[in-house]
Amino acid sequence: MKTIKIFAIALNIIAIGCAPLKQVTVIKNDKIENYKYVYITPTKSLTSSSGGVYGGNYGLYGSTTSKSVNPSDVISGILLKEGFSQLPELKDELKDETLIVNYGESGRRNRGLGYTIEVTIQFLSAKTNTTVCSCTAEGQGETEADDIRQAITRCLNGLLSKEN
Repeated sequence: MKTIKIFAIALNIIAIGCAPLKQVTVIKNDKIENYKYVYITPTKSLTSSSGGVYGGNYGLYGSTTSKSVNPSDVISGILLKEGFSQLPELKDELKDETLIVNYGESGRRNRGLGYTIEVTIQFLSAKTNTTVCSCTAEGQGETEADDIRQAITRCLNGLLSKEN
């Protein structure tokens, strides 16, 4: 009986750990294709690391991996690849064709032996300051930097896909 309980607990942990990431949520109030330029609100870089210590016959050994991500750089790269031009500052003469892009972390969720980080990216009209569209997605990787990079990529891919 005890073996069955242990097996059930282990199976439950595996099932939770293999649960898929939540689907990307996209809200569109206007066509993003109506815009040519983006102004991306600056963000700070995040550095995270992972590692482990291993014991052997001759002592302890360890290694760490450090990764960093700046969300605005990831967003910029994806939008540039899609054909948008990034402005270093808002320009009055281009406001009709400019989107202001905001980024934020919007949640965390325990998943298996780790957790996911959820991000939301919002696109505002520079002329009216109304929301043109937004997307929300989560990511999970080796480090928090991986989580954020994956979440941003999933979010923008969902928003920019031709199906939406």
